[in-house]
Amino acid sequence: MCAAVDSHLTEPAASGGGELEGVRRLVVVGDVLLDRDITGTADRLSPEAPVPVIADSRSTERPGGAGLAAVLATREPGWHVTLVCGLGQDAPGARVRTLLDEAGVEVIDLATSGTTPVKTRVRAADRTLLRFDTPADPLQLGPLPDTVRARLEEAAAVVVCDYGRGITSHDELRQALTNVATGRPLLWDPHPKGAAPVPGTALAVPNTDEALLLTGGNEPHDLGGDTARALRLLTAWPVKQVAITRGRDGAVLVADPDAHPLVLPARPATGDTCGAGDQLAVTTAVMLGTGRLPSHAVAAAVDAATAYVRAGGPAGLTTPPSHGWPGPLELAARVRARGGKVVGAGGCFDLLHAGHLSLLAQARRLGDVLVVCVNSDTSVRRLKGEDRPVVGEHERAALLRALDCVDGVLVFGEDTPEKLLAELRPDIWVKGGDYSGRRIAEADLVESWGGEVVTVPYLDGHSTTTRINRLAQQAGTR
Repeated sequence: MCAAVDSHLTEPAASGGGELEGVRRLVVVGDVLLDRDITGTADRLSPEAPVPVIADSRSTERPGGAGLAAVLATREPGWHVTLVCGLGQDAPGARVRTLLDEAGVEVIDLATSGTTPVKTRVRAADRTLLRFDTPADPLQLGPLPDTVRARLEEAAAVVVCDYGRGITSHDELRQALTNVATGRPLLWDPHPKGAAPVPGTALAVPNTDEALLLTGGNEPHDLGGDTARALRLLTAWPVKQVAITRGRDGAVLVADPDAHPLVLPARPATGDTCGAGDQLAVTTAVMLGTGRLPSHAVAAAVDAATAYVRAGGPAGLTTPPSHGWPGPLELAARVRARGGKVVGAGGCFDLLHAGHLSLLAQARRLGDVLVVCVNSDTSVRRLKGEDRPVVGEHERAALLRALDCVDGVLVFGEDTPEKLLAELRPDIWVKGGDYSGRRIAEADLVESWGGEVVTVPYLDGHSTTTRINRLAQQAGTR
């Protein structure tokens, strides 16, 4: 979650409804599944067929669909969460109910009969090898209890997570949602098989594929196509704004057919994307519930969804929530825990140039996360002289963080980064090709935990010192 969210969570609740001061209620409405992951190692193929053999497997279960959205919402400090759903009358439904109760979600079940869909993934090395879905009988939903209307009335925000199982077609529930949309933000995460948003919906957030099915358009899968689809949905639906979520490309928000779209890029991230859309929807609703503008809310939600993926997706639910972009050491630990490779690179990076960019881009391709260790100003002075650095450590770090190939930056004050490396423990430590042919000082340390020290091709003709001297000479001739 973007750190900016936290500063707004201690304000008085937007609507009274009996909530404690400083605590808000989020109501999640939607269809619930049971998600199951079978995770193990795959280091050989079966002799019967060219398929991987999964060994040391373990099974984990969690609520899926709107149930996962509700669990994610409980990790927001200062919020009570109510889930309005239909639970299957079977063992998977009972299991989902238990998991929701353990997470602290208040459940209001509308179902009178039906079974629960089960989605099972087989995973190894942080990748899904196979998924199989168990079909479920349709749910039969009963009358809307007064407790639902009461919870909607006291909610600071409402989010609908439609998974096409029929809950958004419940007439009484739709009327209750229409009533509440006039007084508080209602966010709608639609499904091609579900019902359209109710009148007054503040924001609809379909993803690219959903928007394509909902509009039937033939525009390409790019920014222009997503913008066109958002405009069509904005015209077709009784909603105030539409944001098309675009996975690793972020989101595009359209509020007015005559205005330019607002593009919200995402930071680079790799990891398990299961539930990222639910994280985005929940974060947007929370932000809207604290009075933030939709543009600010969706921007924070894109960051939150990206951080969720980088933290391991649903596997990260077993660790305490991190309300802020994970630090480099935490990020490296998460990547390592899910079997990824941590890459490190170091240097002064004074006057960032093409040689630096080449080094860092190549280093990032060697693993799953790149953390750059940067000499502090005092360290650079000792190594380069009193007239260095030209650019201060804070600006150097900011420039490096802005690069897509860099996932994190750490600043060290010593002459060499050994102390920092002992904490980071990279699997691969990268130096430029100008170090080729000689033993690198940090090699013994990196190799002590099984890491490798490598060099990558050096882009000739790009030296910071040479460039500074040339600029000084040019200045002296003027």
